Parts: sequence; C-alpha cells; structure tokens
Amino acid sequence: MTVDRMTPPSGVGQPVRPVRATWRDYLALTKPKVISLLLWTTLTAMFMAARGWPGLWLLIVVSLAGYASAGSAGVFNMIIDRDIDLKMKRTAGRPTSSGLISTRDAAIFGSALQVLSFVMLWVWATPLSAWMSLAGFLTYVVVYTLWLKRHTWHNIVLGGAAGCFPPLVGWAAVTGDLNLFAWFLFAIIFFWTPVHFWALALMIKEEYRQVGVPMLPVVHGDRLTVAQIGLYAIYTVVLSLMPVFLQEVGWLYFLSALILGGLLLQRSWKLYRHVMAGHQVERRVAVPLYLYSMLYLALLFVAGAVDRVLIG
Repeated sequence: MTVDRMTPPSGVGQPVRPVRATWRDYLALTKPKVISLLLWTTLTAMFMAARGWPGLWLLIVVSLAGYASAGSAGVFNMIIDRDIDLKMKRTAGRPTSSGLISTRDAAIFGSALQVLSFVMLWVWATPLSAWMSLAGFLTYVVVYTLWLKRHTWHNIVLGGAAGCFPPLVGWAAVTGDLNLFAWFLFAIIFFWTPVHFWALALMIKEEYRQVGVPMLPVVHGDRLTVAQIGLYAIYTVVLSLMPVFLQEVGWLYFLSALILGGLLLQRSWKLYRHVMAGHQVERRVAVPLYLYSMLYLALLFVAGAVDRVLIG
C-alpha cells in the first residue's frame, strides 16, 4: 500500500489533503540519472560487438531491459538504505526514506522490473545477456548495498563491479558469448569507478561520517584518498590502451584513449597536489574530476564503437 503523506492546510478551515505517490515518484526510485551512463556503456558495447548496426529491435529490447534491471537495483538500494538516506541531506527526499512509497510497494515494483528484464533478455536477446544482467543486479544489491557498504572502505572498489556488467550485457546480447575484449571493457569500468566515486565522496564525506558509512575519506582521510584516486586513474588509462595491443581496436580509439586518459590523469594530479599541499578539499578542484570522469567513460566507449564500426 502506498503511504499517504499529509500536506499542511493552505488556509483556515480547509481540509488536509493526502499526497499520493505518482509515476514520477516511482521513476525516481529507479535512479534515472545513474542509469544513463550504464545504458550508454551497454549500447556502445553492442556496436563494438556487432562491428556495425546491431539491429533496431535488439537495441530497443536491451535498452528497456537494461533500464528495468538497473532500475530494480536502484529500488532495492533505496529500500535497504532508507534509514541512512533519511539522515543525509542529499537523499532525505527519496520516496522510500520520506515514506511517500511504502517498503512493500517499492519491493513489488523492484521485483517486477527485475523479472521483466530477465524475461525480455532471455526471450528476445540471449540467455547469457539475461544472466549477466542478473549478476549485475545481485552484485549491487547483495554484495555492495547489503554487505560491503556499511562494513569496509573497500565497498566502492569491490561493490563497484556491479557497474561493470552493462557492457557484458550488451556484448552478450549481440554475440551470445564473451571474449577477452568484452572483459577488458569490464575491467576499464572496474578501475575507473573509484576515481569517479571517491571524487564525489571527498565532497560529501561529512554526510557519510554522520551516518556511519565507512567511505575511504572518512576512514583514512583525504590524503590517502587522492593518492588512491591517482593510482586507479593510472590503472584505468593503462587498461584502456590494452585493447590496442590485442588488435581489437585501431588508431582512432588509440588516439582517443591517449587524449582522454591524459586529461583524466591531469585532473587527478591537480586534486592530488591540492590536497597534498595541505589544503582542504574544495568543490572547484573535486567537481571537475567528478564530472570529467563521466565524460571520459562515455567518450572512451564511443571511440571504441566508432573505431570498430568504421575502421576495425
């Protein structure tokens, strides 16, 4: 049952009217802003796998199923974390933490999305893509949200593997299998995730501290965090170049990876120098890395798709 939230009266003698959840509230449960980049890596991986146009129907199926699966993971994340979400300014207004949508209704909605996603991929794509999608869901909900998030600062490193499954879903939907190049796409995102997320964690570490979530900046401070960001940025750039030596991509991807990787390292280095010089983390230094990291991944995958379609 949807929980009604009462609105204050707007005038004397007027009745208090209940506020009911709308479709927009249920959409918010799926974390659409987060899903956009996940779908991007899924669809570009499909073009890489097909070395061309993977087919309109398959693109539609994988897009809808991919959104449903990732959205389901977001729903269960909000259910599990509703207690800490309520205490954090950034997340206090979420439908589950505010009580606008009940835990029962959210769980039914999330379960329906996951079942729909699995069936769509199994029937209209490939069974392997369905299993890869389910694996990403379970990694995010069980491994990250239920287990790692509240117990270790390694949470985002290990739990971040959940965000690495989308390109495997896209690849498997086209080919029905997974080759070494597909796993390199997985690995690139795996090492990119700490760079992206820790840049955000540095800015909101006090919120995590207040709710007892052991993110790296909370447990070990800013200096170790920026050092780890730099290390993972190096790993990411090196891994991004490996497909060139496997001859899976050509010069267009190679040049793109060099330029994009150089900018990622430059922004990571700027943040590192700022913190190591004894300054407090400032948004003007951390935000550019956080935002660019998203652009980096999106453009890198576009470069891989364009290279394999037009050149490779």
